[in-house]
Amino acid sequence: MPLPTIEWEGDINGRVRLIDQTLLPTELKFVHCEDLKSIWYAIKTLMVRGAPAIGIAGAMGIVLGAKDIPNENTDEFLEKLGHVATYLRSSRPTAVNLFWGINRMERVAQENGNTPVQEIKEALLKEAMKIQEEDKIICRKIGENGAALIKDRTGVLTHCNAGGLATADYGTALAVLFKAKEQGKCINVYADETRPLLQGSRLTAWELMHAEIDVTLICDNMAAHVMKQGKIHCVVVGADRIAANGDTANKIGTYGVSILAKEHGIPFYVAAPVSTFDLTIQSGDKIPIEERSPEEVTNGFGKRTAPEGVKVFNPAFDVTPAKNITAIITEKGVIHKPSRENIKDFLGEPEFKTGITL
Repeated sequence: MPLPTIEWEGDINGRVRLIDQTLLPTELKFVHCEDLKSIWYAIKTLMVRGAPAIGIAGAMGIVLGAKDIPNENTDEFLEKLGHVATYLRSSRPTAVNLFWGINRMERVAQENGNTPVQEIKEALLKEAMKIQEEDKIICRKIGENGAALIKDRTGVLTHCNAGGLATADYGTALAVLFKAKEQGKCINVYADETRPLLQGSRLTAWELMHAEIDVTLICDNMAAHVMKQGKIHCVVVGADRIAANGDTANKIGTYGVSILAKEHGIPFYVAAPVSTFDLTIQSGDKIPIEERSPEEVTNGFGKRTAPEGVKVFNPAFDVTPAKNITAIITEKGVIHKPSRENIKDFLGEPEFKTGITL
């Protein structure tokens, strides 16, 4: 990404600057979040989106919330910071990275509980910046590990957006494609438009074109036809939460793509950081699925496309069962044939037994 999706400006009394992704690709606009409510709104309305990116936004949101809490009493500060964290968690329910980032910030606050409030605030900003920098490194490693699975002259299907816009700068699923191109491989990418908010057409196609990667946009319901024609050799998608058994939540429509890939004998890869695993959830049946406004379906981008009063079901995510996933690509390596046992072996027994979100 030539431009940072999200960044902090200034010291502990600073602000967050982020790309308003609801306006892409027709307008590139930066917005500034000066306080807690504005970053909550940015997350809720998808100005900033993508699991790793909202994890960073959640961490920076803690810093925004902390700056308005008085410095006089440490115990009162920590109590009020807990309210800030609870408020931020209410913005979106499915992507576990949001909760992971907030939990990590709360731990830092508690670990510094014996220091003056001013020092706690400084430690929180330092941690938020660390989370952002770590994500940049993680994304590059995901790209390297995933690119090894991509052959030259390959057709790749991707769904939704898991590029630099969804992370600190390089992406997860798209990082695999960026790295494959850097290695000199010729790839042809087919991007599902990803209804109803069109993240594939608005964001993924935009990113791939800027990276000079051959990309063809298709409607979601064209994927089976393109696969049948032999144009797709693998599918690479991102993830918002991965259960202990490998079941994976991602943007609505991903589950259907996985079924199509399985029917056509096409490898289906999930690219995500280890922080996207939620070991407190044993299977995808327990992953909370966000339901969004009916207007996203009936009045997409300001134009009514359905009759007044029609009932609407608008889940933002679905869950792909582990049996449909060929491998999960992480910064630590690749988990082939994901299952509870394989994930436990990959993460290590002590980490797996803790039953906490990594």
